Amino acid sequence: MKNYQKYTRNYFLPPVMEYKWARKDYIDKAPIWCSVDLRDGNQSLIVPMSLEEKVEFFQHLVRLGFKEIEVGFPAASETEYAFLRKLIEEELIPDDVTIQVLTQSREHIIRKTFDALRGIKRAVVHLYNSTSVAQREQVFHKTKEEIIGIALFGAKLLKQYAEETEGEFLFEYSPESFTGTEMEFALDICNQVLDVWQPTPDRKVIINLPATVSLSMPHIYASQVEYISDNLHYRENVILSLHPHNDRGCAVADSEMGILAGADRIEGTIFGNGERTGNVDIVTLAMNMYSQGVDPQLDFSNMPEICAFYERLTGMPVGARQPYAGQLVFAAFSGSHQDAIAKGMRYRQEAEREFWTVPYLPIDPKDVGREYDGDVIRINSQSGKGGIGYLMEQKFGYNLPAKMREDFGYIVKSVSDHQHKELLPQEVARIFEEQYVNVASPIHLLEYHFAQQDGIRVIVTLEVDGQRNEWMGTGNGRLDAVSNTIKAHMGLDYTIITYEEHALERGSSSRACAYVGIQDNAGKITWGAGIHDDIMSASVNALVSALNRRAMGK
Repeated sequence: MKNYQKYTRNYFLPPVMEYKWARKDYIDKAPIWCSVDLRDGNQSLIVPMSLEEKVEFFQHLVRLGFKEIEVGFPAASETEYAFLRKLIEEELIPDDVTIQVLTQSREHIIRKTFDALRGIKRAVVHLYNSTSVAQREQVFHKTKEEIIGIALFGAKLLKQYAEETEGEFLFEYSPESFTGTEMEFALDICNQVLDVWQPTPDRKVIINLPATVSLSMPHIYASQVEYISDNLHYRENVILSLHPHNDRGCAVADSEMGILAGADRIEGTIFGNGERTGNVDIVTLAMNMYSQGVDPQLDFSNMPEICAFYERLTGMPVGARQPYAGQLVFAAFSGSHQDAIAKGMRYRQEAEREFWTVPYLPIDPKDVGREYDGDVIRINSQSGKGGIGYLMEQKFGYNLPAKMREDFGYIVKSVSDHQHKELLPQEVARIFEEQYVNVASPIHLLEYHFAQQDGIRVIVTLEVDGQRNEWMGTGNGRLDAVSNTIKAHMGLDYTIITYEEHALERGSSSRACAYVGIQDNAGKITWGAGIHDDIMSASVNALVSALNRRAMGK
């Protein structure tokens, strides 16, 4: 690619890189979650949500378990002001949920923010100003001292208005564009704000370190977080928060490593909606913890419903490969993957394992409201016998013999290949029934009768190529007697090498299914299946089906 020379690494390393966080191997508890869907998320939509839609989205976030929700910038928009007033006046905020509002360090904005908060029981007031070199030089044309002055001016006003306004107010400060700020300067401005607010154990303060633009690999961001965490004033009374954006596709990794580095809180959105490439996806981040045996303190157990709600309210699609949520994230098309999943599922049932260890599936799809038969095993030209057999068993109750699964698998893959499409489970079942079950031509079974005499004696009535025949024969068993009779009178030479039967557990429990595999002198195996209310009739139908398929060259 051309023009790469005009880019450089424009982040700042902390003066000390200790990497203490790198010696931790997992996150042992969920952070404090703060949804910014109604602020970052909403402002990035092509068509922002209406007032009624924002209320509905807020209530949805509450149902998911969010205890802190940023509802907007009430001084910047009449819609956001009206939204906040509606939440307060109609008492839509549960007692255990804290709303958060954003404000710049300007007196008229802070004054209007607190006016919008009249009557609130508890709220976080989030103050920010940009601190990066690029912002200072190109946008504000201010020195470091002047930037600190802006932050302190706002911090003092927040304290003043909070004392004058009824309600409990918590303060948050963000050195916006933190990742492009010299670390010593970022630490200095945060500490000076903290010196104004004087946090206590009963009145903690949030310091938020936003990756407003992600500029580095995650281990650099984690080291920046660690440096700030280790050197903040009043650290025991500070809730250290992160607000990662996804410019480099690293927001989840930034968050996970940042938590290891000392962060207590995460601001993000469900499915990562936000400006440019978006915010950190809280669904992915929370489910990553869940997959490691940590309670995320959020409820994503009905992912299909959450996806449908999100798409309806935002107009944004949830990608088919979106981690944990997309339609295809549990889908296995590859034959080897399908086989491993099918065997893993059977092993889990037989071994009664406590922990989830099924190959290729990091979590149990049922934990997020997905189903094995429709979501995990998907059938196309790349599918294998294991997956197809598993689908037939789980969805329709057909427990095909191993070699028959292979034979059927080739047929299914051929159909998918020629039609250039994925086959739905019902289509796969229809192919099986059309190809194998109760095949009645050129040999059509009319009736049979058994008698116990020197073994098993049978009279078989068949119609072959339109001609009715009544033949008699014997065998060691009933199916053997029927087979011997047909072989003797039709001059056929084959061996029954496989016979299996079972009750059909899907649909009518009174039906039986039988499978027969016959082998000719050349070693070719032909399969047939029979279904009937009577198991013997199902077995004879399976034999006749195999003979008919053999006659048709299948």
